[in-house]
Parts: sequence; C-alpha cells; structure tokens
Amino acid sequence: MSSLLTNSGASVALQTLKSITSEISTVQAELSTGRKVSGSEDNAAVWAIATRMEADVAGYAKISASLALGSATVAVARSATETITELLTDIKGKVIAAQEQNVDRTKIQSNIDALREQIGVVVEMAQFNGLDLLTNTDTTVGSGREAILGFLQRDAAGVREVDIHVARQDLGTGASAVSATGGTFSNSVASATVGATKTATIDASAVSVVAGQAFSLNVFGTDADGSGFAQADLRTSAAASQTQSEMAASEISYVARDGDTASDVMRALASRFTGYATSKGIERNVLSITASGRSLNLTSSVTSAADQIAVSLTSLSADAGNTIGGGLELLAGLDVTSEAGAGLALSNLDSLIEVSISAAAGFGSAQNRLATQSAFNDTLVDAMRSGIGTLVDANLEQASARLQALQVQQQLAAQALAIANSAPSNILSLFR
Repeated sequence: MSSLLTNSGASVALQTLKSITSEISTVQAELSTGRKVSGSEDNAAVWAIATRMEADVAGYAKISASLALGSATVAVARSATETITELLTDIKGKVIAAQEQNVDRTKIQSNIDALREQIGVVVEMAQFNGLDLLTNTDTTVGSGREAILGFLQRDAAGVREVDIHVARQDLGTGASAVSATGGTFSNSVASATVGATKTATIDASAVSVVAGQAFSLNVFGTDADGSGFAQADLRTSAAASQTQSEMAASEISYVARDGDTASDVMRALASRFTGYATSKGIERNVLSITASGRSLNLTSSVTSAADQIAVSLTSLSADAGNTIGGGLELLAGLDVTSEAGAGLALSNLDSLIEVSISAAAGFGSAQNRLATQSAFNDTLVDAMRSGIGTLVDANLEQASARLQALQVQQQLAAQALAIANSAPSNILSLFR
C-alpha cells in the first residue's frame, strides 16, 4: 500500500545514509588526528590508560635530566678520586726515597707538603653544580649519601618516585677529635685476649654505629715472666681499663661518619693500629691486628698462658661533640724528616691509598649504575610509547580503504533515498 503520509522506504534509506555519514566522520577524524582514540568519548577505558601512560612518559623525560645531572656529578667525583690516588702514589714514592740514610729529608718533606696541599685543592674543586661528594663530616643521619631520582614505580597505591643513592666518599685531610667529656662512654663493648693460642678475635657484630660515634682500641700486656715481650709501648695490666680522657687522646681512634658500618669501623681501627705499632716499635710478631668484616683478628707469636696481650674496643656516643675527620686525616701527620717518621709514613700510606682506591671504585660503580638506569629508562620510554600507539593510534591504511568504501556506500545510500522519495509521485498517474 502506498501512502502520502508515511514513506517507510525513505525512512530506512535516510537512516542508512545518516549511519554511513557518521562512520565517514569517524574515519576522517582518525585520518586527520592519526588516532582511533583521541578523547574519552571514543573509548573511555583505553583513553584513561593511554593518558596515564603518557603522563609517565613525560615524567621519565624529567628523570632522564636528573640522571644526566647525577651522572655528571659522580663523574667529577670519580675523576677527582683517581687524581688523588695518583697524588698519593707520588707521595709514596717520596716517602720510599726518604727511607734512605743519605737523602735530604727536609726537601722531600717539602715535596710531600706540596702534594698534600694539592690533594686538598682537588677535594675542594671536585664539585658539580655546588655538590661535592668528597666530603662526609656531617653527623646528621642521611648526610652520607645523595639521592638521585632514578625511576617511577606504579603499584596499587599509585605512582611514586624511587631514588638511587650515591654514597659520599670522604677524602678530606681534616683531623678527627674525640670529646673527653660528655656522651655515653663504654670502657669495653668488645674485647679479646691473645694467650697460649696465639690468636683471638674481637667480634663487633652487635656494635651499632651512628655518625659522630667514636671508637678506640685499648691495648695492654701482661709480662708475667719478665721476658719483656710486651715492650714498654704496651700498657700494663694495672692500667687495663681505659678512661674517657684516655680514649680522647688515643692514637688508635676513629670517629664514624654517616653510612659507616661496623666493618668500616673495624677496617679503620686496624689501619690506625698499624701506624701506631710502627710509631711505637711494636713488631708484628708481638701483635698484629687485621680487620675481617665486623671483626678484628689478633695474632701474636710470642704470647703464652702467662704472657698475654689483651685488646678492648671502647665507644663514646655521638652526643659528646665528637668531630669527624677526613678519610685522609692521617695524611696531615706525615713527617719524613726523621727516620722514625719516614717509617710511620710508609706504614700509613698504603691504608690511605686504599681509601682513595675504594672511593674511586665506589664512584665508578655508581656512575655505571646511573648509566645503566638511564639506558633502561630510554628503552622503557620507547616501549611505553609503542604500547600507547597500539592502544590509540589509527591504522591509516585500513582507515583510508574504509573511507573509500564508505564514500561509495554514501553515494548508493543517497541514490536509494532519492528513489524512495520519488515513489509517492507515481500515485499522481492514477488521477490522470
């Protein structure tokens, strides 16, 4: 039945044309923007994911700048420590020359002083953008390391920044000082006695270390048979207990800096004992102290059940006003103008060079880690951008082919609509 009021064919053709026109608009938007999801109205879930990932990519661009700045700072510190190591090696050569009898030790000492001053200059100049990683004398907790923004971590709680910490390496030549009053003093936090077994171990596993806390070794001997093995330089058993004032004046003391562990303290005390033993003429067969992790190993080949050497570790808490010295503080005391001083200097230099080498190695490792993290961040950003593209980018080849097909369909739909609209005009022929 034909009707002048209702043209079902035209309605269907019109709806088809509208649908095709809408699809053409969508495809044209994809071609013009290059995205199949350009707003939340296109696909809310995909748009939210892509927008969040794009924000992370923008954040990683800032992180790359942070890593570049941190890497440059560490590189300056590493270069400085390597230079200091070379200067210390030069000093060692001068000290070895001073061991001879027929040399001008005064002139050698002048050369050593000049090299020592140059080390101080290097430490002061080794900074980048105002940050110097070669000093660590602050007693504030956390002052012994610098945080460099490394990456972002997203979890159920949200996104948060994660820092890469670079430990400071103290190569200053300032001297440490232990307060003679104040603070909590412990005459012995760990001790051991070398007797008939010839060996003993001071276990410092339970010792806690905080910045500014002072430690020292108290060494004394019992020469029961009068053989003289303990020598005059070892304190007698009658003075076995060390007072706080004696600790402050001890030559075998160390003030911990932030980041130090019990192992660091043990290594420093063992090094200081080596220098002390050289200055006092304590031979290695009488007493040798070496560090092994959080312990000190004591060795003597001359002790017996009656003749003993005891060593105790004493401690003074940080609130006593202890002053942290530089990692190369023993360098300030080098004096080769005498034979004894030349021997002591040679004994101390190996430990000083080891401090410098360890610092350079630490900075080298930190620089490599920052470089690795930076390269990984770049790779991660590329992967994230690829993932975002997979979610929102349009397939241009497919969209182009789709557009051509839709344009043909649009033309056909327009023709169908024209045919449907002309159908009622056929009724006029019935009235002629």
